[in-house]
Amino acid sequence: MVNSKRINQIMDIMSKNGLRITDQRRTLAQIFTEDEGYLSPKDVYDQMKSYYPSVSFDTVYRNLRLLSEMGVLEQYYFLDGGLKFKGCCSSHHHHHVICLNCEKTMPFDYCPMDQSMDLPSNFKISNHRFEIYGLCEDCQN
Repeated sequence: MVNSKRINQIMDIMSKNGLRITDQRRTLAQIFTEDEGYLSPKDVYDQMKSYYPSVSFDTVYRNLRLLSEMGVLEQYYFLDGGLKFKGCCSSHHHHHVICLNCEKTMPFDYCPMDQSMDLPSNFKISNHRFEIYGLCEDCQN
């Protein structure tokens, strides 16, 4: 089922960030509203190619990065070296525990940045990420 409200929210974010709204970008938004799991750039490319046979991998990847920078998508680096994207799951700051077997994620609110850190005084933090990998309860059994 297509979540048209979420697609419109994504389109608004793109527009406010100066991106031209195209059919391809609308389809990209639709892909992430229909699939709640993780998608590799190749997964997204394969889906986009079924709609737009001439779309290039570079175009898909560039748009994934743009949407990630805008906060529409979250990027995850899995231990096997794979980069995957997922639609943002929350509007508040949080981190994730990620199952290595089924890739299920669960948000949690602890943030190590809340602790005192001895960073160089001339270092300005622009972003951070904290993920814990392991096995979820279902995959342990």
